[in-house]
Amino acid sequence: MQQARADEDGICDLFVIGGGINGCGIARDAAGRGLSVTLAERGDLASATSSASTKLFHGGLRYLEYFEIRLVREALKERETLLRAMPHIAWPMRFVLPLHPGMRFDTSTPAARFLSRLMPWMRGRRPAWMIRLGLFLYDHLGGRKILPGTTTRDLRSGPEGAPLKDAFTRAFEYSDCWVEDSRLVVLNARDAAVRGADILVRHEVTGAVPEAGIWRVTLRETGTGAECTVRARMLINAAGPWAGEVIASRLGIDTGASVRLVRGSHIVTRRLFDHDKSYFFQGRDGRIIFVIPYEGEFTLIGTTDEDHPDPSVPPVCTEAEQDYLCAFASEYFRVPVRREDIVWTYSGVRPLYDDGTRSATAATRDYTLTVEEAGGAPVLNVFGGKITTYRRLAESALEKVANHFPGLPGRWTAGVPLPGGDFAVDGAGALMARLRGDYPFVTESWARRLIRAYGTEAWAVLGQAGSARDLGRDFGATLTEREVTWLMTREYAREADDVLWRRGKLGLRLSAEEAAALEAWMARG
Repeated sequence: MQQARADEDGICDLFVIGGGINGCGIARDAAGRGLSVTLAERGDLASATSSASTKLFHGGLRYLEYFEIRLVREALKERETLLRAMPHIAWPMRFVLPLHPGMRFDTSTPAARFLSRLMPWMRGRRPAWMIRLGLFLYDHLGGRKILPGTTTRDLRSGPEGAPLKDAFTRAFEYSDCWVEDSRLVVLNARDAAVRGADILVRHEVTGAVPEAGIWRVTLRETGTGAECTVRARMLINAAGPWAGEVIASRLGIDTGASVRLVRGSHIVTRRLFDHDKSYFFQGRDGRIIFVIPYEGEFTLIGTTDEDHPDPSVPPVCTEAEQDYLCAFASEYFRVPVRREDIVWTYSGVRPLYDDGTRSATAATRDYTLTVEEAGGAPVLNVFGGKITTYRRLAESALEKVANHFPGLPGRWTAGVPLPGGDFAVDGAGALMARLRGDYPFVTESWARRLIRAYGTEAWAVLGQAGSARDLGRDFGATLTEREVTWLMTREYAREADDVLWRRGKLGLRLSAEEAAALEAWMARG
């Protein structure tokens, strides 16, 4: 079992519970400031909420209707900060928002209630001028420099309107960013480790007891059952959907804060259109969905918002949610989206701060950080948050713990590249061309996949290979023994699902037999 780094007394500064984006982001930031950090995740990195997002760095256009101005501004500022630090796993994306007169507000939003009083004749409608005003704010709240602003699009000409019904003739087009969410988590964990953190995957925290102001944390390795103990000056509870359970059953702390669990489900279908832009669709019920080109051959549609009261129940995209997303998209597409078109579904539970709202859709996406004490030993609890604001959440967390660590250095992560991200925002194409020049046997689609996963580290993954045979066994879809070895030794992968569904999405392309062969090979390794 891997042993945690600690000081001469065997005590580390921070012990982080949870290997999602918030836990790994905090671990990276803290390690970079010189704190000794141990992080424990009972499963694989990003095995829950952080691999089940809509995979966007975005400000959250619809959050403007909830008057979440601070959250939207912070997220919009972060888009370009993050884009510069990880141009291999994040890139700009344009979104087409078709207009039609039937669009209405979600009546639960503060904006809808305010406008119904101010302009009752609108009767809850969401007119084009109001959407354009929202997009004007969206363009200017965050100090946008890289991403292009909003334009108006004539859907009667051009590829964006071709798959849509004839009723949609006009649209607004605006910018946000795509991100490979689970790779974001892994790269934060790797960078934390480079800076001195211990990353313990498949280690479950079974208890934590304060002893003279120090936490004694007990761990069990989930594969072998082996146990160990780590002592830490402070705990970071970043357990996501299980944050409340950690507080109650592991730490025994009575806190007034609570988590609201909201399930977000997505469907992946065959490719529904030929261009590389995404759609932002407004529903008659006031909700919205995204329809996004996905992995070259597919289309991603989501998300739903449903309360999910029990974190021990694995989230699944229910048949009702599948039908809802298909029907929603079919309101716009010329060819209806059917259940038969679905090739994969996924669902995640968002651990939102419980602000008492009645609607799951209306629950705040902002984050809340609280510091509690038990027996003189402090713990910071993380509630809520968006993947776009994970870096700022980490900075806020370090500000919260700073008084426990005098002399702690200041912020440092803005713009510092993640592993493989040390190239220009628009440099992925040139890297792909250079990779193919250095490895002539690598196809264009293979090079794209490698650069989009590993960036400048793609050369380290391929090593001195002069042909595909030099990369060892081919598991299918260009996944080779050399790459799997890299993922196991550098990126904490232990099982086939780690490789196929979290380090990438090759699970969409490998057959059941090929996945089983990969699982058997990794078990022997």
